[in-house]
Amino acid sequence: MSKTSRRLILAFMKDRMTPAGMAGHTQRGQCAKRMSILDAAAEVFCRQGFAGASIDEIAAVACVSRQTIYNHYREKETLFVAVVEDVMNRANAMLFSVLSSFPEKADNLEDGLTEFAVRLNKNCICNHDGKFLRKLVQTEGERYPHLFESWRQQGPGKLTTALSALLARLAHKGVLVIDDFDVAARQFVALANADLQMMTLFGETPTDEELDKAARNAVRTFLKAYGRPADKAGRPPELAAIAG
Repeated sequence: MSKTSRRLILAFMKDRMTPAGMAGHTQRGQCAKRMSILDAAAEVFCRQGFAGASIDEIAAVACVSRQTIYNHYREKETLFVAVVEDVMNRANAMLFSVLSSFPEKADNLEDGLTEFAVRLNKNCICNHDGKFLRKLVQTEGERYPHLFESWRQQGPGKLTTALSALLARLAHKGVLVIDDFDVAARQFVALANADLQMMTLFGETPTDEELDKAARNAVRTFLKAYGRPADKAGRPPELAAIAG
């Protein structure tokens, strides 16, 4: 090993041993430990429910001591609230990532909306966080109505608001005819999930082919209700709208 390399290693070790370096290392360790606890608790709460979950089991899954969990979260209910908030934050981030991919062009509307519906189902409804939230709403919604009301407003509530605005843009381009955008947004989401409800109810994960088929059926039904028909010249709505 060269003298330069030894000096760099010694300097690095010295920096790690300074109060600031040790504090940073401790903080990163605490953050990693907290995330490990949250992930383990989410797994156990999803499997056992709030009443059936035990701190001992969560500690075993997280590979930490029972006391470590109490040091971070004081009690099981505090941990449960933290888990739901963590999952909600991830779910909402994914939701708005998917919304950003909504088709803006009027051409090939059926394909564009179908691809969007597939992403919505795959990444927000049929993914791990979506399943977790649905199961907790079913089993713990009565016990924690305030907690899940927050999720409803921040997740599904914002989805409808954002989607209605996106549909309004397409209507402005003349390819959709919609009187109530909020109703149309709720119906789009309901149709997109209609063929998958039974699978998701029993915790199954649909295949890509099933996701595509469900989305295609939903979009075709939606466009029958809200799509502008071809004009007398037989041009599709997107071309008719451009032609004026």
